[in-house]
Formats: sequence, C-alpha cells, structure tokens
Amino acid sequence: MLTFRGVDVRVGARLLLSGITAHIAPGDRVGLVGRNGAGKTTLLRTLAGQLPPAAGTITASGPIGYLPQDPAAADPAVTVTDRILSARGMDAAVRELRAAEQALAAGDERAMARYVRADDEFQARGGYPAEAEAARVAAGLGLPERAMTQPLGTLSGGQRRRVELARVLFADQGTLLLDEPTNHLDADSVTWLRGFLTGYSGGLVMISHDTELIADVVNRVWHVDAEHAALEIHNTGWHTYLTDRAAGERRDARHRAVAERKAAALHAQADKMRARSSTATRARDMARRADRLLAEVRPARRTGKVAKIRLPEPAPSGRTPLGAVSLTKSYGALDVLSGVDLAVDRGSRLVVLGFNGAGKTTLLRLLAGHENPDSGRVVHGHGLRLGYFAQEHDTLDPARTVRQNLAAHAPQLSDGEARTVLGAFLFGGDDADKPAGVLSGGEKTRLALAGLVSSQANVLLLDEPTNNLDPASRAEVLAAVGGYKGAVVMVTHDEEAVEALRPDRVLVLPDGVEDLWSPGYGELVTLA
Repeated sequence: MLTFRGVDVRVGARLLLSGITAHIAPGDRVGLVGRNGAGKTTLLRTLAGQLPPAAGTITASGPIGYLPQDPAAADPAVTVTDRILSARGMDAAVRELRAAEQALAAGDERAMARYVRADDEFQARGGYPAEAEAARVAAGLGLPERAMTQPLGTLSGGQRRRVELARVLFADQGTLLLDEPTNHLDADSVTWLRGFLTGYSGGLVMISHDTELIADVVNRVWHVDAEHAALEIHNTGWHTYLTDRAAGERRDARHRAVAERKAAALHAQADKMRARSSTATRARDMARRADRLLAEVRPARRTGKVAKIRLPEPAPSGRTPLGAVSLTKSYGALDVLSGVDLAVDRGSRLVVLGFNGAGKTTLLRLLAGHENPDSGRVVHGHGLRLGYFAQEHDTLDPARTVRQNLAAHAPQLSDGEARTVLGAFLFGGDDADKPAGVLSGGEKTRLALAGLVSSQANVLLLDEPTNNLDPASRAEVLAAVGGYKGAVVMVTHDEEAVEALRPDRVLVLPDGVEDLWSPGYGELVTLA
C-alpha cells in the first residue's frame, strides 16, 4: 500500500532520517515513536506527500488519509456533514441529489432525467449506507447529532479536529497516517477510536503519546533514532518492543563492560611496554586492538534531552487581577456562552470543565482578548500580566522564526538572553532560525511555553498544555504548573494535569456554574 526506499528526510540543512526503507501492507498498524523533535511528524508529512523527500522514492498503491496535528482550516461555511462526506466525494453528489428532488417536486419536466443521473452518482459513491456510516463515525468521535448541520465556523477547535478525524476515517480504505489522533477526545471517544483502529483492515501509521492506545492497537513499532538519523523497525507489538528494547540495552551494557575491561587491560600493558624500544611496536598494536574493541560495541543510548520548564515568578498584582461579567458569545445561531461571570483572584487555581463544544476554549480566548464577546465584558484588575497558551498554537506566527516568535512574546529579552531561553527549551543553534510553521506539535508546545516562561505573567490561561508532549516533557510541564505561584485557569482532558494544578475552584460549562473543587468533579475531567 505504501513503500519507501532509500528515503532521506530533512528540515532545512538538518538531516533527520537517512536512507530509510520500509513497507506498509494491509493490516499493518505501525506505532511511530521517538522523542519530541526527532522527526516523527516530518516523516509522516513526507509519507503523506506534503513534503518531498530529500532523497529516495515513496510509492503509494492506494488512497492515503492524513490527519496532521494542526489540520488546515476548511471552509467555515461548509457543514459538518458535507465536510465528512467530501472524503468520498459524496458532498457534491448529495447536493445534486437534493436539488434534483426539489426540481422534481416543483414539476420540472426535465427533472426526472436529472434525478436519475444524480441518484446513480450518489449510489455509486456508497449511497444511504455510506451516509449512515459517516454518521456512525461522527457519533463515535463525540460529535452530537445537532452539530451535523452546523457550519464548521460555529464549532470549537476540538470539535473541528474531530470533524477532520471523522473525515479521514470515513475515507476509502487505504493507508491512514494519524498524528496524535486522541487530541481533544474524551474517554468514550478514545475507546471508540481504539476499537475502530484495531479492526481497520488497511494500513496505519500513528503517532501518539497515549501509550495505552499504542499498546492496544499497533502490531509494529518504528522508532525514530534522532542520534543516528535512523528508523529502527520492530515487527512486534508495543509490550514486546519494550521488553526486547530493555533486553537489548542490558545485553549491550554487558558487552560494553567486558570490552571496556579488556581494553583497559590492553592499554595498561601497552603503557608498560612503550618505554622499551624493543616492545614499542607491540605496545602500539595492543593500543589499536583496545581501540577496536571499544569501537565494535554499541555505545550507550543517550537519554533524550528534556526542556527544563520553570514558569515565571508572577509580577505583583491586585487581589483580583482578572474577571468577567455576563460574557455571552454566539456563532451564527449557536449560543456558546451565556452570561458567564468569573473572578480570578491572585494565586487562585481554576479548572474549566464541560463537554466538547461547551465553550471552554471560547472562554479562554475571550479572557485572553483574542475574541470579543457579544455582550458582557472582561475586567483587567490592577497589575494584570496575562500569559495565554492556546491549544491550536494560534499565538505563534508560522511565518516567523522560532527566535522572532519568542521576541514577540518577550520583547524585553536581549538576543543573547533569548537564545539562552531557547536553548533551555531545546532550540539550539540553527533551530532558533527555523520558521515556526515547520515545527512539530511538541516543538510548538515547547516554543509557546518558552514565551510563557519569559512573560512574568501573574495569570496563566492554559488550554490543553500537555497535548503533543512526550512523557518526559509532559512531566516537566506538570511539575512547572504545580510549582507556579500565580493564578491559573486551565482547560484540560488530562487527569494528571488537574492533579498537578490542585484546583481550588471549578467552572462547569455551558451552564457557567462555579463551585469549590471537590474530588467528585474529577470524574468529569476525561469526559470534558
């Protein structure tokens, strides 16, 4: 279904993968793993045909469905149903069929021939069973029936991503390339997706930091080895891969220990023999033999670097640096927020819960000033310094470089200070001059967090801050949130993020009910 031979993958001058060769056949379900920034997303984009390989060939023998981490914005006027059906070209067929039905009902003499043609085209693309299948996929991913006729522009960011995932899953059987498909999904939707992917008969390559999903779904593992620009291919499931990897590292460690002991003994003997001219040649031979022994064993695998994330010491502020009075917001005929009141006190910790589409992201965008309310107002208290982390990374300018994006968020930093901050977030050397648009989701998350770290914010608005992060980076973010002394308003599906936040209050949308936090609200987190 998808074959690539001798493929090189580059970002600018940086070689990410060299000479990789592999094949994806029907029934192959591949987990693509590796640390953030290793090249997973870039490889997936290359396989999807969005980026040309620097060398080698990629051949597809069937359709490819690609879900990027940040799906391109579709026409906001298109309805959810039409967007999903467009994966099979059914949207145009349905519109023509409806138009022919209306003409037939109006008594148009030519309408019957038009209707027959339209119906033939509709049936050829799957007909009513395919329409029902599209509805099942949408429902499985948590898109309510009422949303199916809504324009995309009225949906939340999480709902739009679900629509794009539904569209990819509804497409003709082929090779699926999915980059973090569980982002913005609640627990029930993740369960449904797990069942769908496990039973999928085509090919699948998936990037996900949800190790439970990887363990349940994949039957092959590809590991991107950033240190050697290599793709390690393991024809096993996830647990076997972890077991084999650990066993291999223990075996390599034993071989290294034996080689190092032998090499040390040879070097010691060579040192004794160098002093005498009669044995100097033999000493050199011993030293070379020792060096060969060390060169023949696999070096210890380096631990991937992790950004050291420390959120800022908050600037002084008044008692209530941020508030909202009777916020309302509608998109077309859809009421998203209705009369929300909020007071964010200095150092308080608030978690916002609610089903997808309840207005959580919209609320944060209003508080951040990225959208204007239809009525009501956002109140800035004395000394407010606001930091906003957007789930879709729309605070980053894709055309600007990494360094320029940081400068826009922290203009007080000198060039040297900015490079120091970026180095701490693993953007060293030429990486600081890459356009933000080519970054992976995890790299964009790191860059957005670098801006927060330098902001001196005393109120943080965090919208799904742990999305796209590998386990080590995620742990750093959670520790940073836990240690932050300013106020936090957080939207998240991540139970551990809520535990790290230690909220004192909860706001439940769409009703706008604010309450003291209690463990009973924890059950709503993964359902939000």
